[in-house]
Amino acid sequence: MSAVNPYTPPRAAVSDVESAATHFSEPKVWSASGRIGRARYLAYLMVGYLVLIAAFILLGAMAGVSGSPTLAGVGVFLAFTPYLVLSVLCGIQRAHDMDWSGWSVFLLLIPFVAFVWLLKSGTPGENRYGAPPPPNGTGVVVAAWLTLGIPVIIGILAAISLPAYQKYVMRAKAAQMQQQQSQPAPQPQ
Repeated sequence: MSAVNPYTPPRAAVSDVESAATHFSEPKVWSASGRIGRARYLAYLMVGYLVLIAAFILLGAMAGVSGSPTLAGVGVFLAFTPYLVLSVLCGIQRAHDMDWSGWSVFLLLIPFVAFVWLLKSGTPGENRYGAPPPPNGTGVVVAAWLTLGIPVIIGILAAISLPAYQKYVMRAKAAQMQQQQSQPAPQPQ
């Protein structure tokens, strides 16, 4: 009786299967080289945007306390510049994932072309810009879904609150008109 199971898979290393399954590029946030996938692209931009909003709130509070609009203008410029750099670098890496040149990031200036960066999948396996991006973790997936979900939530809230606000404005105007009609007209002296 043989101790070797005839149904076990071969133990030889198969280069195209093993390298595709284990070799991923390391994600780099502040670099123009490498590749990132769609979810990581959305997640990086969302986290950067939330940091930018927090910086704007802090700068607005500081400018309000100091009473200096110049401080607010300079602060907004200093806070927005890193976010702009981050979005360009992430756009370049996303273009690399689609096997496009980094110069194609200028296409993002055209309205609705940015949807290509979100809808087109990256090239499978290695391309001329490196190994494929790593699989997405839970944090990346949650941040990407937040990026897509926040506009939907805001839209739903706006659809509910705008008609209610319009009814409130109409009732307030009607009450104001009724109040003006019930007051006696001032007598000329």
